[in-house]
Formats: sequence, structure tokens, C-alpha cells
Amino acid sequence: MSAQDQIRETIEKNAVVLFMKGTKEMPQCGFSSRVAGVLNFMGVEFADVNVLADAEIRQGIKDFSDWPTIPQLYVKGEFVGGCDIVTEMTLSGELDQLFADKGISYNHDAAEQIRAANA
Repeated sequence: MSAQDQIRETIEKNAVVLFMKGTKEMPQCGFSSRVAGVLNFMGVEFADVNVLADAEIRQGIKDFSDWPTIPQLYVKGEFVGGCDIVTEMTLSGELDQLFADKGISYNHDAAEQIRAANA
């Protein structure tokens, strides 16, 4: 199976996927750590794909999304963005709305705590 096929299958089989450096339990870069931390804190169940474990996946996800950086968040098959976009969406409440619209379970109170801490 090609890297593109593996990526497509992972995105189709999981409601929320984070392509990241490291794992959700042990991120290997600050940007991946921030996005995984937000998702973990908000109680979002997500699949993590460690791009450091496979060079073909690491390049393949950049080609797949036409987005040059890692991490990359997908929700119900839709590319959401990287660290800066996820951070902005979290602080504006747009990420909450996306999860609600897509039927993804999350802790609204935790999202509010993030916004309050960054106000």
C-alpha cells in the first residue's frame, strides 16, 4: 500500500486524526505538543500518526494536504490545519463549533478554560 493510500485510509477510518512528530503521549516537537495537548485537554479522542516513524508518511502527508508543515489535524476527513490554525480556532471557539458540527465529543468546559487562561 502506498503512503497516500495509508494516509487516506487513516483519515477515512478515524473521526479525528493528528499527523504529528511523536505520539500524543510523547510529542517530539513543541507544535505537535501544543495541538495534542489541546485535544487531550478537551477530551477529544483522536488517532495519532507519528510521522517520524516513516519518512514516506512524513512527506506523503505534506503532499496529500498540500500543506508544508507538521502537525496536521483532520476532522471527519477534512483538513483543519496546523498548530497556528488550531490554536486560533481554539481561542476563537471555532474548534468547538467544528467539533459540534461534526458530532465529535469534546469537553466544552475545558475549551472555556483554555480561552480563559489565554485571555
